[in-house]
Amino acid sequence: MRRLGMALALSATVHLLAWGGYEGGKELDLWQQLHWPAWLPRLAIMKIKPLSAVQNNEEPLTFVDVSQPTDEAPKNAKYYSSQNSRAADQTKGDKNIPKLNGKQTEVAKTEDVARQILSKLQPAAQQANQQQQASHPALEPGDLTLAKLEDYQQQQQERPRTLKQANASQSRLPGPQMKEEGGAHRQALVPSFDVKATPFGAYDAAFIEAVTQRWYDLLDSQQFARDRNGKVILRFHLNYDGTIADMSVLQNTVGDVLGYVCQKAVTDPAPFAAWPSDMRRMVGENYREITFTFYYY
Repeated sequence: MRRLGMALALSATVHLLAWGGYEGGKELDLWQQLHWPAWLPRLAIMKIKPLSAVQNNEEPLTFVDVSQPTDEAPKNAKYYSSQNSRAADQTKGDKNIPKLNGKQTEVAKTEDVARQILSKLQPAAQQANQQQQASHPALEPGDLTLAKLEDYQQQQQERPRTLKQANASQSRLPGPQMKEEGGAHRQALVPSFDVKATPFGAYDAAFIEAVTQRWYDLLDSQQFARDRNGKVILRFHLNYDGTIADMSVLQNTVGDVLGYVCQKAVTDPAPFAAWPSDMRRMVGENYREITFTFYYY
């Protein structure tokens, strides 16, 4: 008991001295005058610095069609697709961007592409009741099927409507040529942009085609006023399993009805195909944040 009492007394004395010294130093501003080692502040900063979250490795590029692919990928390209392309036109400029004489400045398109006249999109259940069902393979969720195609340039064509057919599809997205001042080093009869092929290119090409076709179908199904010009910008998550989530409208200059049509053009074809393994590995997350812009001319 004598030893225990001495230990308690010694502990109390040490604590009182430490506390008293600290309080006395504060009163006399002694601690403010001390010069701490240079490594001590850095150590404190390192301790409180939060760990960085897993970053989405997808580059913020804009998708464009490629009609003149090249084997060589350009440097510092601001566009991406399923194939590489290098800037070219019929001029001899040094801006390394093609000179285009189109009628719009919003969408990167090197040539006028007319919309193919397609009949109404139908869900797989309705298509199963048609006579041509026997000649078509079974569809998976997210596939889009077309009824009989109307005559287009005196012949019938069949275009792919699924994400799985992306690599085989050579269809072009409709739209007018862009107006752009420029001049490229390379010469070509058909102008082209600097475009870099990415693992997302083939997937996104089919995704955009499906959304575009659904958008046209919705517009054709109702007698909407065609005198509205403007755009609708949507932001949403495209999940790894092909589902759509967290959609929001960033900008709408054409009214609520046409804005709602744009949202349905994205959500109606979902769920889309699941991401390929290399694409999911490169993204590093379970979703991609997509900004999708619809233009009304």
